Amino acid sequence: MIDLSKLTTETRNAKTMNLDEMSTEKVLELMNTEDQTVPVSIKKALPEITVAVKQIVKSFKSGGRLIYMGAGTSGRLGVLDAAECVPTFGTDPKMVQGLIAGGQQAMTLAVEGAEDSKELGEEDLKDRNLTENDTVVGIAASGRTPYVIGGLDYATKVGAKTISLACNDHAEISKHAKVAIEISVGPEVLTGSTRLKSGTAQKMVLNMLSTVSMVGIGKVYKNLMVDVKPTNDKLVERSKRIIMQATECDYSKAEKAFNSADQNVKLAIVMILTDLNKNEAKERLKDAHGFVRKTIKGGTN
Repeated sequence: MIDLSKLTTETRNAKTMNLDEMSTEKVLELMNTEDQTVPVSIKKALPEITVAVKQIVKSFKSGGRLIYMGAGTSGRLGVLDAAECVPTFGTDPKMVQGLIAGGQQAMTLAVEGAEDSKELGEEDLKDRNLTENDTVVGIAASGRTPYVIGGLDYATKVGAKTISLACNDHAEISKHAKVAIEISVGPEVLTGSTRLKSGTAQKMVLNMLSTVSMVGIGKVYKNLMVDVKPTNDKLVERSKRIIMQATECDYSKAEKAFNSADQNVKLAIVMILTDLNKNEAKERLKDAHGFVRKTIKGGTN
């Protein structure tokens, strides 16, 4: 029998014992108040999150990948964050990946028993040819999911970097990762529903891991997403605005550079700021390992 009694995420919230008798306004007010405790809890784990980001950057710089893995809500959040990296930072879809116990069908329908298999966690990483250059982030609100533990243990075996993210203190998965992030958000408004505060905490931490890691490999200039992929009309216009904001040029000049750079925002910015042609700017960017600031200063990383 699985003992859930020691998990904070499974305990009852004293403030919501009569949830079914409260007015809609009162429930919403309570949920909002409880959600405000999440960033405070995350702040306590910033030292561990900092170490985790540096580890991920090291993986990226050595040609490795960031791989999230989890079950249920935890797995879905990992898949979501990975998917968003492609349009936001122009990454190859393989660079940041999300694995969910039970495969893609588990994104919308629960796959019975998938999260209880350590072997499945290992197999999913084997299928992706995990290497020592990769970083695996195991996500589990409960901190005890076998699928995640199996994946972390296999990652350790092959020499990959490992990070755990749990929403309980002294989580089991913390013992299976080099860097352990624990965000204890307390009992949920609806007992055991970890898609609430726990899910919010996980999403906020994943935002930090991916965004700050991308800053660390030159995907950002100032506070602009200069590697954005213009995959639709809105993003095409955003790309031109980014060029204008980065270079303080007008719309016409931004549009011309955008088209001359084959819709590569970062390249267009460098072309304007250095007055170089496309090929020269491309070489300068390559020498600076993709960092715009170092490129325009003429330095290398």
